[in-house]
Amino acid sequence: MTCTQWEERVALYAGGDAAEGVEEHLAECVACREFCEGLRETLSSLREQHAEEIAPVHFTAVRNGVFAEIERGRRAWRRLAWVSGVGIAAALLLGIALRPAPLPGPPPRIAARIPAAELVKAVAGPAPRPASARHHDPIVVKLQTADPKIVIYWIAD
Repeated sequence: MTCTQWEERVALYAGGDAAEGVEEHLAECVACREFCEGLRETLSSLREQHAEEIAPVHFTAVRNGVFAEIERGRRAWRRLAWVSGVGIAAALLLGIALRPAPLPGPPPRIAARIPAAELVKAVAGPAPRPASARHHDPIVVKLQTADPKIVIYWIAD
């Protein structure tokens, strides 16, 4: 096993944990022994620096900072919820405003039945004119229905 493979076991040993075979390796290896001594000095220095109690004021400052960060996150969610709600309401209003109008119903019926015309007795009239003499304007009959879009024209000569 190389020294880099022993580093984790040496670190555990320096921290007070039992590690198998570390004492034998430290007796043989100078580099690992120096590494272990450096770790022990660092750990003892850290323990000395943190031996004194932390003032409650420091805990309060950290707690206030954490709560402020949580509140900032809540405000962001509230703002997002508000903006989303306004967006949904605007989309609904736009959908209602732009919905298609209902289709018109069928046109009303004007007459269900057309009465028959009176019979007229045929009377001998003047002789028909030759084709060359027929230069009069045609007769145009315009029938207007209840629907202004429907107009019927009869043209008679």
